[in-house]
Amino acid sequence: MGIRDSKQLTEAAREALFPAIQAVALGLGVGVVEASEIDRIGLQPATYAAMRVAIQAALVGGHTPALVVVDGKLAIPGLELPQKTFVKGDDRSYAIAAASILAKVTRDRLMVEYDREFPGYGFAQHKGYGTAAHRAGLRAKGPSPIHRLSFRLLADD
Repeated sequence: MGIRDSKQLTEAAREALFPAIQAVALGLGVGVVEASEIDRIGLQPATYAAMRVAIQAALVGGHTPALVVVDGKLAIPGLELPQKTFVKGDDRSYAIAAASILAKVTRDRLMVEYDREFPGYGFAQHKGYGTAAHRAGLRAKGPSPIHRLSFRLLADD
């Protein structure tokens, strides 16, 4: 199927794998945390909050996993399911790699929507990463409602 770390795949490959993963997954969920919440609680706690939301959404289908695999060193706080962590998990677990593909495609699609909603920032091109074009858009227009005000890019300019 070609599943591996989403960062090692082209956008076209991720898009092609997205429906294939959806077709075979026992449960799917994506967690999104708003920029204002990230600013309020911090990036790491917000990352865990998004993971909990994604797992809860995946449980809606009625399948409870025997084990949640987590990319990183630390288990997800507040999650009442068995967990195993994997450093560089995208390279070591198909489930983590598949989740990274689902998350990246979902985020990229969201950035394309934001590009229409907040023109002039170039979200469809840079997908929210701190490129020169992103910094130029911030300098020209200031932060949009979806920008994290605590992000270093805003503090640097």
